[in-house]
Amino acid sequence: MTDAPVANTAGEAIRPHRSLWSDVWVQFRNHRGAVAGVAVFGFIVLAVVVGPYIHTVDPTYLDYRAKNLGPTWEHPFGTDNLGRDMLAQVLAGGRVSMAVGFTAMALSILFGAVIGVLAGFFRLLDGPLMRLTDLFLALPLLPLLLVIIMLFRNTLRTVFGPETGIFLLIVFVIGITSWMQTARIVRGDVLALKEREFVLAARSIGTREGRVITRHIMPNVLSPIMVSATLGLANAIITESALSFLGLGFPSDFPTWGRLLYDGKDFLTLTPVRVLWPGLAISLTVLSVNFMGDGLRDALDPRIRGR
Repeated sequence: MTDAPVANTAGEAIRPHRSLWSDVWVQFRNHRGAVAGVAVFGFIVLAVVVGPYIHTVDPTYLDYRAKNLGPTWEHPFGTDNLGRDMLAQVLAGGRVSMAVGFTAMALSILFGAVIGVLAGFFRLLDGPLMRLTDLFLALPLLPLLLVIIMLFRNTLRTVFGPETGIFLLIVFVIGITSWMQTARIVRGDVLALKEREFVLAARSIGTREGRVITRHIMPNVLSPIMVSATLGLANAIITESALSFLGLGFPSDFPTWGRLLYDGKDFLTLTPVRVLWPGLAISLTVLSVNFMGDGLRDALDPRIRGR
């Protein structure tokens, strides 16, 4: 009579402990595209962070004797029409593009998560916040971006300097025009979560609403926020590249991937590889981030986790 409980206890003791995040990691690493995306994205981030310390050429150094060169041992990516090293410019531009992407993504995720949680949890705020979201969704984003940049570019340049002012402006503009999808997704999840038993139990014992949001609501909406973050990062990099390609981004002596494409478009017949490298960097970064987002979405979906 006493042996069975002991055996069961021993069996439970040797059974490996499984947690939510361990199951998520197992599902994520089984997604080949996501693993490949992590490898490519990690390589690009490592290259733009560590690369300038290995390839120590100044991206702004002008060598008129080496203009419009193709790939050589001294200049692996060639040079531009002013003799500047393209590899150094791609690495420096990657730092700026990544900084813009991560900062704008964080800003948009913050706006979207806060508005989505407030709209989903408080009925009185649902109508006004969702109408505000619909208003932003109805706006033509590219013309709006162009108008905002044209209106405030010179003012911010004067106050913060040409590089910092444009950086703050582009990050703010991308952040406030890309939070709407996150807000709608988070709101839908919060509407379902606030009717769950554990939330009703927390309210029944007198837990404050702010505590309910931070303790019970926010941890359960992290999965859609994380997926939105990966997609927001790719969208921010694409938007910054588009603005720079249109000539409304950073100045020409402050390279980004989009600016390098803009500067090299007039030399396609002379040095076509000049636009190949920044274009390839943008494409690989966006593709890898999208694959990571697909892997996170599948790993965080409880309906298919464990298949």
